[in-house]
Amino acid sequence: MSISSPLPPQPPEVPDPNFGPRFDTLVEQIQDASGAVFRPTALENRPLYGQTLFIASCALDTRFGSFRAYVFQDIIDKHYIIALAHGDVVGAKTLYTRLHSSCVTSETLRGCDCDCVQQLEGAFKVISEKGNGILFYLMQEGRGVGYVGKARDRMLVQASLDQVSTFAAYTAMGLQKDHRNYDNISQICYLLGITASWIVLTNNPDKVNALKSQGLVVAGTEALEFEPSPFNLAYLTSKAAGGHILRRPGETTVKRALPPEPVIPFKPHAIANARRFIYSASYFLPMKPVDSDILLTEAQFKDLFRKKAIDRYMSGSRPLVLGYQLIRENRFFVKIDAENLTAFCRESPNDPIVDLLTTPYWFRVHVYYDIVTSQEFVVLTHGQAKIYDIPVVRLHSESLFNRFPLRAVDNRDKFKASVKHIVTYGVGAIQLIYNDGRGAGFGAHATDLMLTETNQAFSSDEAYRKLGVGYDSRDYDAALRLLRHHIPNEKIQMIMNSPASLVKKPEYAEALNAHRIDVEKWIFLDDQS
Repeated sequence: MSISSPLPPQPPEVPDPNFGPRFDTLVEQIQDASGAVFRPTALENRPLYGQTLFIASCALDTRFGSFRAYVFQDIIDKHYIIALAHGDVVGAKTLYTRLHSSCVTSETLRGCDCDCVQQLEGAFKVISEKGNGILFYLMQEGRGVGYVGKARDRMLVQASLDQVSTFAAYTAMGLQKDHRNYDNISQICYLLGITASWIVLTNNPDKVNALKSQGLVVAGTEALEFEPSPFNLAYLTSKAAGGHILRRPGETTVKRALPPEPVIPFKPHAIANARRFIYSASYFLPMKPVDSDILLTEAQFKDLFRKKAIDRYMSGSRPLVLGYQLIRENRFFVKIDAENLTAFCRESPNDPIVDLLTTPYWFRVHVYYDIVTSQEFVVLTHGQAKIYDIPVVRLHSESLFNRFPLRAVDNRDKFKASVKHIVTYGVGAIQLIYNDGRGAGFGAHATDLMLTETNQAFSSDEAYRKLGVGYDSRDYDAALRLLRHHIPNEKIQMIMNSPASLVKKPEYAEALNAHRIDVEKWIFLDDQS
């Protein structure tokens, strides 16, 4: 049998310049030029470069001035990137910037076990003061591993009583210390036509290197560092050990605080009667109090004011305590003047009253992975339900824009009000629904704002019709199916925005009936003074 010799390598085929259109002409037909977002040839154009697609833009009125949000989406892994621009970002030679990864626990859930929301608002402040800059908000929770991975880290760290660091927990779970990707940044710069150099607001050298690796010029860095709290000291210490430029964790006199109860780690498992949900993690979240009302048990109240009566802290020209209130189950709300108490803390750091500055509301976070939608579901529970309790319950829809320091934060206010109702009663749950835009997604919500802002639609309802989306796309059946596992019996007190919102959502009532949940009392937030 003869063996044929391999064919010699063939030269690459060269297109005949006289046959067919030029390749660069074809590229021009599908590819927008640099700066296309600011120079659209038609209102419906959505420029795409690399894997980054422009979705919409709208104005944001923040406490630090006017910003404009440019919303993009990665067409490969589907996450959103929001570029928040202030001032002239195209003509400026140098821009202040921050690459900020999302943190739902601090930015939506009021958690105080990290410094993310402080860095976010600190970056807004610096960019506003400098006059020109852009903040890139990336949906890369938990350094890119998602909330399931982040929650499993928190569960493991808390179960170890902070003896295991975040980075050690990641390693033990088979994760790298950082799974984030910043490739979209240079592509967004192309779509916006930005050619400036950058001053990066960060403590993380990896972010600087990520910009440089994309050919972007870094002119300098500025740190964003804040005083640690008892709840984020361990986390900040682990970041410093992992290479972040942080000084304060090693210098602070703050002592670490542990969860109120032991945390028992567990392996992920499907839940009965709803096997689409994989119960992945559970841990304690210290939540910032609402309205400076500090929650104390009867024993805590008596111990705190045993040596010095509370009335003495309420007297004088700069009172530390503004009042107190006995609430259900012999607990107390003590309303503090945070500014006066902070000043007093500097003068008398050993007085036990200063502990009220760092006394949180404790919620237990339960994180699930949904194999049907590939989304994460989050349930927060407060208190230990007894058989006679009627838990206060809220299905709370996420709003990404309300994570930012806007002047008007209706969604954030509704969350705070819901927390206050639950803590006042003593037992309750919040089911977080991530789907922005009434379930249609954040892209639809941002497009709705853009259409109404440019008078292409005169209301959100009209904008949704143009989008081809119904009034409400949220999956209440799935949410209540999951919530049912966290209430002791069929009776609840349900928090809603208004009676009108309930009328507009027949699916809501249908899901309650389907899961045999009896609403004994409706709490309407719009009725609250």
